[in-house]
Amino acid sequence: MKKVLFVCLGNICRSPLGEAVFNYKTSALDMDADSAGTAAYHVGENPDHRSIEVARKHGVPISHKARKFVAEDFDRFDYVIAMDEQNYNDMKALANGSTEHLYLLREFDPDSNGDLNVPDPYYGGIDGFEKVFQMVSRSVDGLINHIQSKK
Repeated sequence: MKKVLFVCLGNICRSPLGEAVFNYKTSALDMDADSAGTAAYHVGENPDHRSIEVARKHGVPISHKARKFVAEDFDRFDYVIAMDEQNYNDMKALANGSTEHLYLLREFDPDSNGDLNVPDPYYGGIDGFEKVFQMVSRSVDGLINHIQSKK
């Protein structure tokens, strides 16, 4: 089984959406996802209500309790996926060895136009969460194709 970890800052907006979309799209495949945050602001909390709302609007079940990313996650997951460059750099600094399986999610987005960051929608409205959902969904499709091509 291929294991994927999605990581953002607080683990209540972007990375829970990545986890939920990935698990929804791979339910019939030998893959599984989790998510975490580089900061401990929201440990133990549910995803942001707007993340839940946008996921449900698209028929994607979402259930998660926020947790903090730890260096040992590099050993537990086949793919560690950062939502933006800041979180990517924070995780890279924690790595005890190789970071060859550390990626930015939008590396797999055919519509990234060179912008590899998934913006944090936390301080905005539901429109930002919808935009993030669309980015995550496209990127997850590309990620799944990448993982399947490595078999």
